[in-house]
Amino acid sequence: MLATQCLPCCTVILSVLLELALSQYEHLADTPRIQLRLAGDKRKHNEGRVEVFYNGEWGTVCDDDFTIHAAQVVCRELGYLEAVSWSPSSKYGKGEGPIWFDNLHCTGKEKTLALCPSNGIGVSDCKHSEDVGVVCSDKRIPGFKFINTLPNHIENLDIQVEDVRIRAILSSYRKRIPVTEGYVEVKDGGKWKQICNAEWTQLNSRVICGMFGFPGERKYNARVYKMFARRRKPSYWDYSVNCTGNEAHLSSCKLGQATTLKPNETCAGGLPVVVSCVPGKAFAPTPMTGFRKAFRHEQPLVRLRGGAIVGEGRVEVLKNGEWGTICDDNWSLLSATVVCRELGFGTAKEALSGGRLGQGMGPVHMNEVECSGFEKSITECFFNKEALGCSHEEDAAVRCNVPAMGFQESLRLSGGRNPYEGRVEVLMERNGSLVWGTVCSEGWGTMEAMVVCRQLGLGFASNAFQETWYWPGEVSADNVVMSGVRCSGTEMSLSHCLHHGTHLSCPKGGGRNAAGVSCSETAPDLVLNPQVVEQTTYMEDRPMFMLQCAYEENCLSSNSGEVPANSYRRLLRFSSQIHNNGQSDFRPKASRHSWVWHDCHRHYHSMEVFTLYDMFSLNGTKVAEGHKASFCLEDSECDEGEKYECANFGEQGITVGCWDTYRHDIDCQWVDITDLKPGDYIFQIIINPNYEVPESDYSNNIMKCRCRYDGHRVWMYSCHNGKTSQLSLTPAVLLMWMT
Repeated sequence: MLATQCLPCCTVILSVLLELALSQYEHLADTPRIQLRLAGDKRKHNEGRVEVFYNGEWGTVCDDDFTIHAAQVVCRELGYLEAVSWSPSSKYGKGEGPIWFDNLHCTGKEKTLALCPSNGIGVSDCKHSEDVGVVCSDKRIPGFKFINTLPNHIENLDIQVEDVRIRAILSSYRKRIPVTEGYVEVKDGGKWKQICNAEWTQLNSRVICGMFGFPGERKYNARVYKMFARRRKPSYWDYSVNCTGNEAHLSSCKLGQATTLKPNETCAGGLPVVVSCVPGKAFAPTPMTGFRKAFRHEQPLVRLRGGAIVGEGRVEVLKNGEWGTICDDNWSLLSATVVCRELGFGTAKEALSGGRLGQGMGPVHMNEVECSGFEKSITECFFNKEALGCSHEEDAAVRCNVPAMGFQESLRLSGGRNPYEGRVEVLMERNGSLVWGTVCSEGWGTMEAMVVCRQLGLGFASNAFQETWYWPGEVSADNVVMSGVRCSGTEMSLSHCLHHGTHLSCPKGGGRNAAGVSCSETAPDLVLNPQVVEQTTYMEDRPMFMLQCAYEENCLSSNSGEVPANSYRRLLRFSSQIHNNGQSDFRPKASRHSWVWHDCHRHYHSMEVFTLYDMFSLNGTKVAEGHKASFCLEDSECDEGEKYECANFGEQGITVGCWDTYRHDIDCQWVDITDLKPGDYIFQIIINPNYEVPESDYSNNIMKCRCRYDGHRVWMYSCHNGKTSQLSLTPAVLLMWMT
């Protein structure tokens, strides 16, 4: 009886649920079928103007009422994990065609942008100056599967897959690092699949190799892979690939035709796609030395500066013997990729603007650079020689794809309060097995810490520690497994630095005395202004009795203590103007309570040796020397107001974008040349010579000048930063830039 009474109720409930399900199905059936892509003036492959393909035509989305929730829907529909940001007002350039969506109101949970409430598809009062753009995360949605809702328009669609890889097939390549040859596989729907080689071209291989950090591709032995494909049946992806060759990433290539499989499930071409890539010199093993111990650039006309890791930095070009920068007007992923390939890397991951990796010095050599993507050098691209209105605040930079070397797997930081600090622990082979252990801290300094931070991808070193008792690492890793470490600072891995090998020597032992580091995403970068030195140099003969304080601070030549007080010293005086071009403030390593008081000059020294002044003969022999302590590191001149001031025992430092000037008329701002014979010399200044304070680039801490002294007068000329001067360039290099 009870069951009979309940039956009508159940029938009503089921009918209501059925109606709801049908209404939901009808709603989905009425949803416009669209495809999305990111287009325009991109500076990363995962950003761009939002474009919608509908009714056989690509169009854009208006920025009215657009929110991060709508950006989330766009990114997830494209297979990215989430949206990072969005940009209004056609940041990525004005699109063409219809404006398909306006006044979108998304919750962020919709499966497709077409499900978000809007004015209706194609209903808009916007102009293309209001086209919206988005930046998506680098990470892809696990298990993402591309679904083509527009099979008749496949040639218009970009490739959207979860992941891509080069899988080494032949045993001779499986153990090689980096992997340079193998099957090209895409991960779609959580499964790795090969691509049919029926429509594959060399341009496709060029893009794949570039993605994985290789500047070029080469031919391979196809016969071996035919034999392998016969033994193991491949699993093919549903589509072919169509690249033009200048794409920075596979996601920018077009989807090719659907793969046609034969009855035996082989593709029409018969084989999976294989690529063989050519690594840059820095990543290519050689029979004698293995991988290059320190990174060296392949091209003398272009270099990267200010980057934390190999393959990133501010782009600088050499013209008429002088290094200069590139203005970021029209700076694109295409132009950045030309730079990366030129330097022996792959395609560009990101084209950076606005001096993001520090501001350069000297002239701005190139502006409004436009490349096709196939140039051998950035100097072959079209550019505007006039840089009117460009400042170093607009310096262009790049982040390049570099080969996966696996260096970070043999190093870790342990015991720190955050991932950016800790005791350094390395994985080394001992007695036939791999074990984790510590690094001896004897001689451990900034250069070694720089290599550790670079190897782990944690930026720059901020401190190098010779005691780590406050960071309890893994007890099993207390034993020292590496000692005698000496790095130049350019190595890609700590194992590339000089070290003792199997014969360890560490009297202090590991554990609490092991080496440690702390890393930072930013660092200062001090650069001396060579023109100021050149313009302010003069000689002064000064009596010894007026130089007592300077004598106490060892600012005179070593034999000055043997001369009478009424004798004279001949001083080569000059001003030095030091600029912080980096991304963080330059601060003394010593805290204020440990600064040294000098009673004679009545001031504190925050760094005992801040600069070295040396005079060399033309054969490299040091003939005179001087040094300057940092008794006052302060902001002498800034674009936006001073932060550090020495008065009243104030904080010392040099703010980003500020100058610190040591005038020619202060003590120790000289070289004692009393005993110097007339002749031609090299004058050299080195800032922060002991690397007490970590910087993003030490190569520009040195300045050299030609100096002529006739016994009565002195001439200072051809002053320049670094080791390159116009005098040392070959005529061929100079002629390349004369036009």
